[in-house]
Amino acid sequence: MVVEANEGKRLEVEVDGVRYQRIPIKTHVVMAGEDIVEVVTKYAAPVVRDGDALFVTEKIVAISQGRSYPLDEIRPRKLAVFLSKYVTKTSHGIGLGIPETMEMALRECGTPRILFAAAVAAVTKLIGRRGDFYRIAGSKARGIDGPTSGTIPPYNSQVVLVPERPNEVARDLKRALGVAVDVLIVDINDFGGNILGSTADKATTQRMVRILADNPLGQGHQSTPLGVVRKA
Repeated sequence: MVVEANEGKRLEVEVDGVRYQRIPIKTHVVMAGEDIVEVVTKYAAPVVRDGDALFVTEKIVAISQGRSYPLDEIRPRKLAVFLSKYVTKTSHGIGLGIPETMEMALRECGTPRILFAAAVAAVTKLIGRRGDFYRIAGSKARGIDGPTSGTIPPYNSQVVLVPERPNEVARDLKRALGVAVDVLIVDINDFGGNILGSTADKATTQRMVRILADNPLGQGHQSTPLGVVRKA
């Protein structure tokens, strides 16, 4: 098998004196209702070996679970329109900065929690502190993906929520692969990320965040939502 990095990404990285390959795996465009175990095993089984770690983007897990919503099917309430105006826009992405993503945050997290997070953030911004909104709103709000022009259609015009039961999905995938491999459901972008579900121990999971910190799968049209970490 010819191992190639995605454009603009490195195939290998060194962490704690050990070199690792991050092997991207191309798939078809996953749609709602597909069996994520069948999809992942179809593409990953020919690649993974004992001792590897398989990482799967949370986005395809969420999409397979039907947690992706076209913009024109979301009807933001007035509160979502109002709150979205005060979300700081950054190069990280849209976040909750449009009414549709804010509406989904209200639905996922509950109106009281989002209002409390917004109130605290409004106060702490006055003293120069950032990030309190997402710390209080929680991972369900932080993990909402808004539409971007660089995303593969049809998801360039959809809002994708965080997946349900990511630890359970990771365990199901490990069982289906039938090799001694850890599986991680990851939320990684060009600015870092975190692990939502994992079959690995805490130390390994934390190390994987560092190994994947530069987002070897990319953010655009690479169509590589899976990857393998392997000692080089």
